[in-house]
Amino acid sequence: MRLTLSSLLLGAALLPVPAFAQASAAAPAPAPASAAVKPIAFTQRTLANGLRVYAIRDTGTANVSVQVWYDVGSKDDPKDRSGFAHLFEHLMFKATRNLVPEQIDRLTEDVGGYNNASTNDDYTNYYEVVPANHLQRILFAEADRMASLVVEPTSYASERDVVKEELRQSTLARPYGKLLSLYYPAISYSAHPYARATIGSIENLDAATIDDVRAFHATYYRPDNAILVVSGNFDPAQLDKWVDQYFASIARPNRPIPRVIVQEPARTRATHYTVYEPNTPLPAVLVSWKLPPDNDPDYPALLVLKSILADGESSRFYQSLVYRDQLAQSADAFLDTRKSTGQFVAYSILASGKDAATGEAALRREVARMRTAPVSAAELAEAKNQILTAGIRARETAEGKASTIAASVIVDGDPSTSDRQLAAVSRVTAADVQRVAAKYLNDNQSAAIAYLPVKAKPAGAKGDTIAVAPGVQVAPLAPPADVALVTPAPAAQRLQPPAPAAPIAPTLPRPVVTTLANGLTIVTVEKHDQPLVTANLVSKAGGGSDPAGRAGLHSLAADVLTKGTTTRSASEIAAAVEALGGSLDSDAAWDGSAVNLTVKSDQIRPALTLLADVAQHPVFASDEVERARAQAIDAVAVTLKSPASLSGLVAGRAMFGDAPYGHPLSGTPGSLKAITPAELKAAYARTWTPQNATLLLVGDITPAAAETLAKQSFGAWKAGSAPAAALAEGAAPAPRVIVVDMPDAGQAGVVVGRPALTRRDPVFYSASVANGVLGGGFSSRLNQEIRIKRGLAYGAGSSLSARRLPGSLTARTQTKNPTAAETVSIILAEMARLGREPVAAAELEPRKATLVGDFGREIETTAGIAGVLGEYAVEDVPLSELGAFTTKVNAVTPQDLQAAAARLLDPSKASIVVVGDARQFVEALRRDHPNLELIPASVLNLDRTSLR
Repeated sequence: MRLTLSSLLLGAALLPVPAFAQASAAAPAPAPASAAVKPIAFTQRTLANGLRVYAIRDTGTANVSVQVWYDVGSKDDPKDRSGFAHLFEHLMFKATRNLVPEQIDRLTEDVGGYNNASTNDDYTNYYEVVPANHLQRILFAEADRMASLVVEPTSYASERDVVKEELRQSTLARPYGKLLSLYYPAISYSAHPYARATIGSIENLDAATIDDVRAFHATYYRPDNAILVVSGNFDPAQLDKWVDQYFASIARPNRPIPRVIVQEPARTRATHYTVYEPNTPLPAVLVSWKLPPDNDPDYPALLVLKSILADGESSRFYQSLVYRDQLAQSADAFLDTRKSTGQFVAYSILASGKDAATGEAALRREVARMRTAPVSAAELAEAKNQILTAGIRARETAEGKASTIAASVIVDGDPSTSDRQLAAVSRVTAADVQRVAAKYLNDNQSAAIAYLPVKAKPAGAKGDTIAVAPGVQVAPLAPPADVALVTPAPAAQRLQPPAPAAPIAPTLPRPVVTTLANGLTIVTVEKHDQPLVTANLVSKAGGGSDPAGRAGLHSLAADVLTKGTTTRSASEIAAAVEALGGSLDSDAAWDGSAVNLTVKSDQIRPALTLLADVAQHPVFASDEVERARAQAIDAVAVTLKSPASLSGLVAGRAMFGDAPYGHPLSGTPGSLKAITPAELKAAYARTWTPQNATLLLVGDITPAAAETLAKQSFGAWKAGSAPAAALAEGAAPAPRVIVVDMPDAGQAGVVVGRPALTRRDPVFYSASVANGVLGGGFSSRLNQEIRIKRGLAYGAGSSLSARRLPGSLTARTQTKNPTAAETVSIILAEMARLGREPVAAAELEPRKATLVGDFGREIETTAGIAGVLGEYAVEDVPLSELGAFTTKVNAVTPQDLQAAAARLLDPSKASIVVVGDARQFVEALRRDHPNLELIPASVLNLDRTSLR
């Protein structure tokens, strides 16, 4: 198990939209053809008020995606108001002249769709996916908040508090949170406002006023500064009429739109910074180089360069830093290309005992190789194949197509940019890659950070202070003279959203099942809209079967499974898979293990050959075991520094004790060190037998072809001597109240949880709906009470994890330390209320729709379908549940829900775990829970039920 800094980035609301493809380098593969990715078919028109409209029709889905992107982002934040564009994004979900606060959530989530938004340096986007018959209602809502946003003190204050909690959660509490959020942009720009963090700062957020908000909306939120993209199942003529009806009348102001025109100067002298930060379990390093804008002709070559250097286990970074020299826990890179000057960023979390200077030198050495010698023909072809596969996957859904077009328009000024760049990738040569490396990635053009633990700080050392350069040019927001104060319309005058149209029935996947002579089950689902096939091999043994004292055994076995067979080394496996344009990953869940692979459909035959080799002939070589063990221990060390992650691990012990599901799934440093190669081989032998496994093939393949290929690859697999041992259910321990004291933690992680039910329990669907009411989605009770009404957290929710044995029902949130006790009280009160009081139909039906909609979107992609069916196979659920899910959810009555809630949500049977700076909340929590256990994080022992 490896953690990357990418996995520790900010929440989705702040992340830039990624490049159109993520790629990996690999072993020999034929050069791909650009025609492998079909261009996205769209129409476009511009209204008289300047709004640009793009339509992508897809009658193969029952959904529609509506996206409105505004040409304004955090680079446009006013002076001394960093974080302002992001704060404003939150306010766009509040009231308009005709909509009450959160009504957009009612129009999306409550009908089975969802909505979200994100703030980037260059843009802010708002997007919804809903059943297609609700398209008109979403167009009405988007037009209303473009034309008549209401900004009032109560909502403003609440959302500003929510954004502060988001900052604490993603930047202050998370390990390495400051590195990519605050420090990376600050060291990378000396003049351009890209230097400022999108999330801003507490001080700048406090300084923002309502007048600033109103001026920002009047200045930038106008039709001629926006695009509308509609993708999915719609009638084109009807769409045009609705767009004209709702958007054409929005006035186009006659004043100009302010634009950032400052140009970032070239860097001619390397800069280097060293910082010492708390909550940093392992050293990290980051190096950035300036790049041209995204639409530069060099972008395709840069994308190929990045793929060869950093993507996949056959990449140069992984092979040298992580695999061969074992300097790093992870090493990666990304292209942060933008409208203006972008960045190439290489970064690494070092392995335990390794120093930052050595890690940085290794990163630079691999970058230098790109400058001084041409890449191989095999590397070049493999990178292109990976990029094309990723390009196809990005277009599997209506939402993915819409995002691709929208990003091309806003960032590059041309909706066809993504298609052109993909075509250009096929023409990139080895000389092109070497040329762009030499042009942009010289050492004297770099800026670097060594991000070190406070405990590593030498006596007397101060470390560097990283701040936005004083030369960064930011224009003050000049409020337009004619900003109108918008107020809610009186109830009698408020325009109501139009009624939904007749629903469009979705086309459900149809699994075809066959069994080989050796007992291997083959499940095929045809899906021919994209040339992709996902192949998942799952088994019915996972972390729940870990023996006492060997937590993480199945997880580590899954890690090593792909690291060498009797005929291929780990590097050869990675190279062969990535040469096909795919990536092979393996993991262990509680009840099952899986090996997963998605490739272009013309590569499925050799892909299955590799999958079969990994599953049938692993060797668990001692050097591979030790390498994987070290990586897993380092990853756990990072996890244990996160209040949110640690609270979940402690809650597992509190809920299940020594029974299955009680120990950490990925293990602990102590348990991982104790595992022997012989134990890994024994776990493999118990887990991977054909009669214990299911092969799922989903996508552009027929059942007949799937069976033929499965026989060729897996027909000789010999059946094991016995099925996997059944899990033994233990008695649930008494509930506990546990505080783990993590001094100076940036936030408190809160979990309230209890054992629940099995996946096969007849109450499962009623319990799922009950969980939906409690904490399933933005409109759930927990999120309403904790985030929306009180601004105590960035989000709050609950989850039902039904497994082969009774799983868990947990409620979770993160909040500032002083409000941890208050948050616990709210969760307990809502759990009790749900079990005590009937749920009205007006609340019940939207929560059902949310479950149905989430499920429908999950099975829109090949990987999603394979994931759902694989879970069914592992949990011994009939595959017919795929078609019955919606019917069974909709059949849940208020009486069913209340009975399930009374059974599963009694707070007196729940354990409470809070991980944070205990001095700020423990006494308040102890007043309500005098049996509270206070455990210092320094002595916490997850290998024992006592936790000491």
